[in-house]
Amino acid sequence: MNKTNTLSIPQKKHWLKQSPSKYFEIFLCIVLFSFIVVPLITMLTKIDKDTFSRVFSDDLFLESLLNSFTTTIAATIISVVLAYALAWAISRTNIKFKTIFSVIFTLPMLIPSISHGMGLTILFGNNGIFTRFFNTSSHLYGFSGIVMGSVLYSFPVAFLMFVDIFKYEDYTPYEAAEILGIPKHRQFSSITFPYIRKPLISIIFTVFTMIITDYGIPLSVGGKTKTLSVLLYENTVGQLDYSAGALIGTFLLLPAVAAFLFDLFNKDKAKSSFITKEYIPTKNKVKDTFGYIISAFVSLFILTVIVSFCLQAFSTSYPSNMSFTFSHIKRALNKASIGYLDNSIFISLFTAFVGMIVTFLTAYYTARVKSKTSKFLHIISMISLAIPGLVLGLSFVITFKTSFIYGTLVILILANTIHFFASPYLMTYNALNKLNENLESTGQVLGIPKYRIIFDVIVPQCKHTLLEVFSYFFINSMMTISAVSFLATRSTKPLSLMINQFEAFNMMECAAVIALMILIVNSIMKLIIYLIKRKGEKYVNKKSI
Repeated sequence: MNKTNTLSIPQKKHWLKQSPSKYFEIFLCIVLFSFIVVPLITMLTKIDKDTFSRVFSDDLFLESLLNSFTTTIAATIISVVLAYALAWAISRTNIKFKTIFSVIFTLPMLIPSISHGMGLTILFGNNGIFTRFFNTSSHLYGFSGIVMGSVLYSFPVAFLMFVDIFKYEDYTPYEAAEILGIPKHRQFSSITFPYIRKPLISIIFTVFTMIITDYGIPLSVGGKTKTLSVLLYENTVGQLDYSAGALIGTFLLLPAVAAFLFDLFNKDKAKSSFITKEYIPTKNKVKDTFGYIISAFVSLFILTVIVSFCLQAFSTSYPSNMSFTFSHIKRALNKASIGYLDNSIFISLFTAFVGMIVTFLTAYYTARVKSKTSKFLHIISMISLAIPGLVLGLSFVITFKTSFIYGTLVILILANTIHFFASPYLMTYNALNKLNENLESTGQVLGIPKYRIIFDVIVPQCKHTLLEVFSYFFINSMMTISAVSFLATRSTKPLSLMINQFEAFNMMECAAVIALMILIVNSIMKLIIYLIKRKGEKYVNKKSI
């Protein structure tokens, strides 16, 4: 009798000790479910009965569906391979100027996707610089243009995710393989590939979803090649056919379902033990030469596109009059008051803070706390991966139009947080999966509270990832157009929406000026993040000495 009572007391204490963390995990599920799943379900209930037959019987829908998958598959393959090669060159070779190359590789993600189409048009369009210089006909518009623009738009995200993965790889297995004389290709198949296999699946679906849900590039360089995202844009924005738009949007959710199934059946967590030794690139002329060549080529192409895009902002009348002028800047500033820039910075900063905190907490529970609740939380997070910005904005309008947050900056912050949640979540999820899985249990044995393990051990090891997450939320919130197009009012309008407004009036030079302003702000943020990282590294080195 006494023995039974003695055992029951610790059990009760243990349950009380664990319940706050469990309750907070459930609270996270409720919050994410309310802002991800509920708006989506609400929007889908608005589909009319005759919408199915009307959309599926339309040849344009079937053609757009085929175009979307062919262009997206091609662009995804090129983007992932290119991103891996560039991340390998930065992390696994001894080339110089790695910081400069890394900054250049991420420049395309500092401006709206539609701006990439503008830059490619200036270079390779009918009146493009290279088209006229080589006196050739333009082959930009259509499949090739969409693929080229999509690769330029998506590979920086994949590059950052690959670099982040490489940071957590232990050099010890490679060192042992070198001693045993195992050739490089066997090292890749036996050590590298098993290590990156599961994160690679996440990267592929992230890139695939980014491309298939983007409408900026197909809209600007697609020509007669329509995609599902463009069809969705035309139905919702052009024709205000929300029912057809909602139905088309459901097809863009398929990658999220596929990503979840892959993740569910892929049991390999690709965990590593403690990183006993940081990866040390060995000197190899062939590797270094290849690293220089691919880094220089991609950097030159990116800078050429951005410079040509900026050229339009300072030309009197491209391409007939290329004389330098500031008149477009004055016009853009007159049309777009400085208040829109203030709105964008305010929204982006709050989105970055909220997004970073929610992302880390969510990824911590899904990666390191294995339970039914964490699995459900992971499902919700993966669902957010494939929700197009237009669909998200439309669902938020339908769901929250009568609420007190509608028409305020709060709903724009919430929309941006959900819209850009997936990629930072996967980045943090993969980073937390690489840490030793016994940290919390070891701390429990030593009597160290879990929150101390999180703040003193886990967060410091993931600080670079968290800084990248903050940067990712801020940058994308500065340049997003689709997610906030339905939600912004005259007083809460962000600067990025002025690009569409100027393009609608064929004021392409002013649109270029707005995109240039966004590029400058985002570049400043990237510089700040870099300086913080550098200061942290110096502090660690000084402390170790």
